[in-house]
Amino acid sequence: MIPELKKIIEQKMQKSVEALRTDLAKVRTGRAHTGLLDHVMVEYYGSMVPVNQVANITLIDARTIGVQCWEKPMMAKVEKAIRDSDLGLNPANMGELLRVPMPALTEERRRDLTKVVRHEGETAKVAIRNLRRDANQQLKDAVKDKAISEDDERRAEDEIQKLTDKHVAEIDKLLAQKEQELMQI
Repeated sequence: MIPELKKIIEQKMQKSVEALRTDLAKVRTGRAHTGLLDHVMVEYYGSMVPVNQVANITLIDARTIGVQCWEKPMMAKVEKAIRDSDLGLNPANMGELLRVPMPALTEERRRDLTKVVRHEGETAKVAIRNLRRDANQQLKDAVKDKAISEDDERRAEDEIQKLTDKHVAEIDKLLAQKEQELMQI
């Protein structure tokens, strides 16, 4: 029972870290990257789909993303979706290609983005601590039901705490990298 619980908890903690990694990729720095438009949704024949399912997204240069729609009528919809997104981007229609230049970040905007990144990190840490709490509760219930001994419970709690510490340290490392990336000019 204990090895199964540890395995499940570790998988869930890893998913929390991966979710944070995905969220951090959406926070833009001064450089362009194609993953920036992954969460921008556009209407395609009545349903909302990500832009990368209706167009090719490429890097034109370090500060410009190119979006080439597979269907000509989609250009206006994709352009509007990018403009209306919370990214603060202003695409330019060049006929066959949408050019999406990345505006330079001001010092104030960099500080705001750093706060956003820290908040995302804190949310991920809370998720990991909640997983630890749930696992410890399951262990206490197992002791109450006499499924495991108190010694086994203590050892398992120590191992779960080590897993928690490992994943929190990984989150801190990701946050430090992203903050450093944001504050670079």
